[in-house]
Amino acid sequence: MGGCFSKPKPVELKIEVVLPEKERGKEELSASGKGSPRAYQGNGTARHFHTEERLPAPHPYPGTQDCVEAAVCHVKDLENGQMREVELGWGKVLLVKENGEFHALGHKCPHYGAPLVKGVLSRGRVRCPWHGACFNISTGDLEDFPGLDSLHKFQVKIEKEKVYVWASKQALQLQRRTKVMAKCISPSAGHSGSTNVLIVGAGAAGLVCAETLRQEGFSDRIVLCTLDRHLPYDRPKLSKSLDAQPEQLALRPKEFFRAYGIEVLTEAQVVTVDVRNKKVVFKDGFKLEYNKLLLAPGSSPKTLSCKGKEVENVFTIRTPEDANRVVRLARGRNAVVVGAGFLGMEVAAYLTEKAHSVSVVELEETPFRRFLGERVGRALMKMFENNRVKFYMQTEVSELRAQEGKLKEVVLKSSKVVRADVCVVGIGAVPATGFLRQSGISLDSRGFIPVNKVELGGLGRLLGWGWWEVQVRAPVPPTEPWALSPQMMQTNIPGVFAAGDAVTFPLAWRNNRKVNIPHWQMAHAQGRVAAQNMLAQEAEISTVPYLWTAMFGKSLRYAGYGEGFDDVIIQGDLEELKFVAFYTKGDEVIAVASMNYDPIVSKVAEVLASGRAIRKREVETGDMSWLTGKGS
Repeated sequence: MGGCFSKPKPVELKIEVVLPEKERGKEELSASGKGSPRAYQGNGTARHFHTEERLPAPHPYPGTQDCVEAAVCHVKDLENGQMREVELGWGKVLLVKENGEFHALGHKCPHYGAPLVKGVLSRGRVRCPWHGACFNISTGDLEDFPGLDSLHKFQVKIEKEKVYVWASKQALQLQRRTKVMAKCISPSAGHSGSTNVLIVGAGAAGLVCAETLRQEGFSDRIVLCTLDRHLPYDRPKLSKSLDAQPEQLALRPKEFFRAYGIEVLTEAQVVTVDVRNKKVVFKDGFKLEYNKLLLAPGSSPKTLSCKGKEVENVFTIRTPEDANRVVRLARGRNAVVVGAGFLGMEVAAYLTEKAHSVSVVELEETPFRRFLGERVGRALMKMFENNRVKFYMQTEVSELRAQEGKLKEVVLKSSKVVRADVCVVGIGAVPATGFLRQSGISLDSRGFIPVNKVELGGLGRLLGWGWWEVQVRAPVPPTEPWALSPQMMQTNIPGVFAAGDAVTFPLAWRNNRKVNIPHWQMAHAQGRVAAQNMLAQEAEISTVPYLWTAMFGKSLRYAGYGEGFDDVIIQGDLEELKFVAFYTKGDEVIAVASMNYDPIVSKVAEVLASGRAIRKREVETGDMSWLTGKGS
């Protein structure tokens, strides 16, 4: 397979390195030919899918009248390793020169529209400067996340020392390309009680798993079920843009799911998983058999347990309806946010222009202290204070007081009383895995699902079998290669995979340390790898964790896994919020964060993705020449 799952190539940066080796195998997932459960009810009526239904997919070059060609530069205008935005009249194109070859691609990242010319070119791909998505320069294909779509690739020719680009006008205007996908060849036969692939959870992991299966040619039934009332949506935007409506947040339109035969069951809660009979039971009693199962239930927000916790107008931000209601109630009123992590601080920042007052209550000394360190936390806290946010640190809520049932005051353990008409609780989350407790699927002490091991002894103990009986009687045919061998993102039960916020998995570039990384980008990557391993492709997670936050129009970017850092080396100006912070453990850089310093985080992510180690001494000097890239 291509992309971040392929064997890394050498990177031309002078840093000590160990490059991992990977081997690949591929085998088709056998189709069961079984029927479907229920269809997504898009307009209140059951909807069934037929093979002839498909989104229109115009040829990229439908006719010469729909295309444009132009000379964009001289062959010597770009050096190897350089990128440039060029104008074609109907739109811009990203022109790339690497190893003496020119490539022309869409110039904007399909995720949030970042200008890719400001990104990082390395190892035959360009990495987005904002959120780290990677695109192959030869094909335009998305190779690392976030986002769902790829770039258009345009034709390039050289004539008389000039570089010409030929492109479809439509492609120039769209700036995104959905990969070719298989259609479902097992259309719904009524309310059938079986499916080939069942995906529990319709966040990034669940959606990417379904899309990857279709991209890889899988044409049997896929059912995606979600507790939400909406089709999959961009959950990170909930706390950054609380006014956003569900239709603005949707990752794909309902026509997309119809066209590719991905059935979505909304407001569908799984209460039991029977791994022996390969069946799940929903809260309403509906039963559904599966051949392969992906568990991507995500997490549930923690709530306050203090006196008065039942009063009205106290929220966790879980759905678009939660976010919208908070904004309506906060307008011109007093808002209190409990928790100074990413969600709490994003909500507080957004409400400053809406509410009369915004207060933040936090147990730690500074916001983000455990994640970003004391100095960065203090600099961000000062930015909030400059925007009228009042902090109550090193304390917690002891009581919520109401007037006529509605919140009026928040009482702190420090004895302070804060006026509040609405309260948002952002004190963390727990994995939403309670329904798996009696299933035989392993959970750790915190409720996370460990993945990447097939513990046949555990399966045998669960079903009362010996090791030989597991081989013969396991709920998967022993002839399938994944049945008796480890598969990335697989649980202790063969054929049952897990991905997203609820899993712990071995992080390759941190010596396979088992970690939980509840990031949007990581959920995408895990969903893709789970799908590939359902198809016996033996893919591994090789992505570098990447996250971002936006507050007061400023973005903070972060890459790596910094838990357990013992030092922070800061270059730039914290006061001016133009800095890069390197998080080190011992002699090694394990994470990086920056503000107004693009594309430094994407550059570091690309170095880490190559398998190279960055040493502490290299970042202590302030000399960034080892990271220098080219763009124009």
